[in-house]
Amino acid sequence: MGVIGMLNKIVIVGGGTAGWMTASYFKAAFGDRIDITLVESGHVGAVGVGEATFSDIRHFFEFLGLKEKDWMPACNATYKLAVKFENWREKGHYFYHPFEQMRSVNGFPLTDWWLQNGPTDRFDKDCFVMASVIDAGLSPRHADGTLIDSPFVEGTDEMAGLTMSEHQGKTQFPYAYQFEAALLAKYLTQYSVERGVKHVVDHVEEVRLDERGWISGVATTDHGDITGDLYIDCTGFRGLLINQALETPFISYKDTLPNDSAVALQVPMDMERRGILPCTTATAQDAGWIWTIPLMGRVGTGYVYAKDYISPEEAERTLREFVGPAAADVPANHINMRIGRSENSWVKNCVAIGLSSGFVEPLESTGIFFIHHAIEQLAKNFPGEDWNPVQRELYNDSIAHVMDGVREFLVLHYVAAKRDDTQYWRDAKTRAIPESLAARIEKWKTQLPDSETVFPYYHGLPPYSYMCILLGMGGIEVKPSPALALSDPSVAEREFEAIREKTRRLTEVLPKAYDYFADMRGA
Repeated sequence: MGVIGMLNKIVIVGGGTAGWMTASYFKAAFGDRIDITLVESGHVGAVGVGEATFSDIRHFFEFLGLKEKDWMPACNATYKLAVKFENWREKGHYFYHPFEQMRSVNGFPLTDWWLQNGPTDRFDKDCFVMASVIDAGLSPRHADGTLIDSPFVEGTDEMAGLTMSEHQGKTQFPYAYQFEAALLAKYLTQYSVERGVKHVVDHVEEVRLDERGWISGVATTDHGDITGDLYIDCTGFRGLLINQALETPFISYKDTLPNDSAVALQVPMDMERRGILPCTTATAQDAGWIWTIPLMGRVGTGYVYAKDYISPEEAERTLREFVGPAAADVPANHINMRIGRSENSWVKNCVAIGLSSGFVEPLESTGIFFIHHAIEQLAKNFPGEDWNPVQRELYNDSIAHVMDGVREFLVLHYVAAKRDDTQYWRDAKTRAIPESLAARIEKWKTQLPDSETVFPYYHGLPPYSYMCILLGMGGIEVKPSPALALSDPSVAEREFEAIREKTRRLTEVLPKAYDYFADMRGA
């Protein structure tokens, strides 16, 4: 071994976003002290559903030493300031779930004051600046690259080096990214190989196990046996190592989240003419919802649906009609989604990262967040030669908590949606939900979510995210705290006015999102 007491030979099976994010991160973390081989088949295509992210993803690129101008143009990337929900309350209605810290007044979140006596019927525009910035199609950065009026500067984060869970509640960066997943994988391939990752393009014919049932190697068609100490399964929904070879049980979430399919299109468009709305849009449909992700040069879109309510052919037809003539000759990618998680994502000497670990439908862009979180947790709990089971237990607990927490959050979207015009949406109100979520909802009807009443373990969603869904969806009645009736509203009124003034100022000076990215690309 090159490092006393440590394992230093990793074999990653499967490429794509999960594989190359893992390879690049561990090379940045451990350098030449670790040996990494990534084996990917040239025949297995990437699913490519997830192109939008959480705002925490910026820490991944900073950890790799990459600035936005280094990687964003190569990946046709854009900014994402929020998720825009259309038609979930009723047709024609929309609201934003933005990346913006919730303001407080006299110990109560501004949303409480909005419920008591909001200036308008739009909580998102009254309580956040980002809603109006998005509506205007603006960049969160000024033409010179400075970020709105916040102190964040690339490479100078005062909390650099902390994991995502350690960041939560301390800061809220105002945007995430949207990009072509295949192009990011290609970019990270070059990044990783330049730093010493061995890239093997070959088909894995067999996963070999030793007498203990641990993985001893993978047999490939042209390169023979490839062996390591730790094996990372990035083989997608197949779960070639974790589920097939090691027979780890899979826990399905379909009882509470029935969407099991998607059909996706990559639609070339003149984005200069169309303009870029800097958000991911989720538009409710009769049997699911359609995502719209604007990139430089194209729009990524797809219909997430439940086959119990609509056929793949009908879903594709609905999606093409939604997009319009631009989709006429674009090939469709049909995807069967495995919704749930492996019982354990680290079993023996195998760790599953990405879709092989688990997946919860892409409603809040959690796919790449799951990958990033898993990589951070594995780096934090990296095993030594003694394979201390405590590190494995800590890792598995963290992964399970993140996925179970996100599951609760996504189920809330459907339970809280006021829409009930099709059987799909009517069933969403009567379908079984996790008992813990049902108990929380009863509390939220009296008091808006806070850190004491949301899912108790880190899962990437702060309390204000729950507030946005409850207030925006409109299907669950919520009330302001009774204490506000006895409180002086003038301070809250001044805060609402400060948001209006800040919005007016920013919408006058920020550049259009497309213009900002065109300038970044030197166009």
